[in-house]
Amino acid sequence: MSSQSTADSQVGDSAAASAPAAGTGLTAPVQKQEKANHRWWVLSVIALAQLMVVLDATIVNIALPSAQRDLGFSDGNRQWIVTAYSLAFGSLLLLGGRLADLIGRKIVFLTGVVGFAGASALAGAAQNFEVLVTGRALQGLFGALLAPAALSLLNTTFTDAKERAKAFGIYGAIAGAGGGVGLLLGGLLTEHLSWRWTLYVNLIFAVLAFAGGMSFLRKGAPADRPKLDIPGTIMVTTGLFGIVYGFSNAETHDWSSPLTWGFLAAGGVLVAAFTWWQTRVTHPLLPLRVLLDRDRGASFIMLAISGAGMFGVFLFLTYYLQASLGYTPVKTGLAFLPMIGALMVSAQLATNSLMPRFGPRPIVPLGMAMAGAGMAWLTVLDLNSTYAAHVLPQLLVIGFGIGLALPPSMSVATAGIAAEDAGVASAAVNTMQQVGGSIGTALLNTLAASAATSYLHSHKPSAAAAAQAQLHSYSTAYWWSAGLFAVGFVLALFMFRSGKPQQTGDGAQAVHM
Repeated sequence: MSSQSTADSQVGDSAAASAPAAGTGLTAPVQKQEKANHRWWVLSVIALAQLMVVLDATIVNIALPSAQRDLGFSDGNRQWIVTAYSLAFGSLLLLGGRLADLIGRKIVFLTGVVGFAGASALAGAAQNFEVLVTGRALQGLFGALLAPAALSLLNTTFTDAKERAKAFGIYGAIAGAGGGVGLLLGGLLTEHLSWRWTLYVNLIFAVLAFAGGMSFLRKGAPADRPKLDIPGTIMVTTGLFGIVYGFSNAETHDWSSPLTWGFLAAGGVLVAAFTWWQTRVTHPLLPLRVLLDRDRGASFIMLAISGAGMFGVFLFLTYYLQASLGYTPVKTGLAFLPMIGALMVSAQLATNSLMPRFGPRPIVPLGMAMAGAGMAWLTVLDLNSTYAAHVLPQLLVIGFGIGLALPPSMSVATAGIAAEDAGVASAAVNTMQQVGGSIGTALLNTLAASAATSYLHSHKPSAAAAAQAQLHSYSTAYWWSAGLFAVGFVLALFMFRSGKPQQTGDGAQAVHM
């Protein structure tokens, strides 16, 4: 390991953990155990911070009707409560990841935690729409510092293969299940306290994460700090902003609107220009070596597809349970718990048992296939369906499938990364999920709305027709989500290399033929 990598490691390296104690070798096992315990405390801090960021993608959704009544903003403005967060988060992630590499992960992580807490307090105390949107945008900004720093800390802390598998299983389960937990927590807080507590609750998470970060994370700024790629930063930030904003506009504007295709086209051109620029600049913001590895590239695609496909189950099944079956927000959140449980079980199974034995090639495609099958199965739901017989089995299949696909993809996406690139590689993981989720939001919403409109045009207006139109829109979204997972299945099958993960020189996993 290079001197820079050693300096950048947040927790002591494996050699230090196993070195004999002074005077006698009898205390070496104790020292090693302390190091191991320290690493798991680091994981708990990282997991808590990641949960805070992932929760905010969905926890506010259930609170929106209450916030709208309280602050008096229009239906047209309502989407900006969600979009402001995703715009700032998605467009600034790569910058946040590179800052973690250049400045040091501990300071960037703690800055993100404090800033996220402050932004949550501002949004929770908002007395008008403008302040609420500002607070949400600031949440996204500081989340873009926090999320890549957390994942890169995980990547540089756990270098032992078995420990790394367990750590990424836990982290991946949180990343996959956080949306469902957000729905449940959002329902509980909105129903029993106030919509403002869906934002204030972050202060509790932040205090715990900050205290843990101060206690267990170690400073690790690189000794030789390269310059920040300012032109590349501007190009990729504005490019990702254009892509996320364009897809967000597709929800309220037609695809033919310049506000949709114009921003998408401009964003695409800027990202393409950024890619070209990265081959020319001395200190690139995102070194292409991070993306060009075959297994890593496959993992990034899987993360984007999972982000887009999962949106179908969280959003449209939430609508179905509340609008069609009359569930309360709390009951809706509880309905997702079995899916979360299945996801956590399969995540641990995949990372601890299956990946070390078989590698990603059979595991990730199987997960994609199961998630797609579960989404297709949801299309049978109607107004007479019951939860136990017609919703629960599908949720278990989807949860198990996502648990097989998502954590292994995260692990492979960051495996074998040099310490100086860990932050930006971790940011790329979060960026793919965020952009995938934004695409899923716009695409599935637009397709569902078109399906509902088409159904109503071909049937006589009535309450029954309106209810069936909604079911038809949900079914359309499920089919498209299933299609996304099917594409993921095919790509995973052919893109991942065969073989078991092996140790690279720095202790991280890599997959070899």
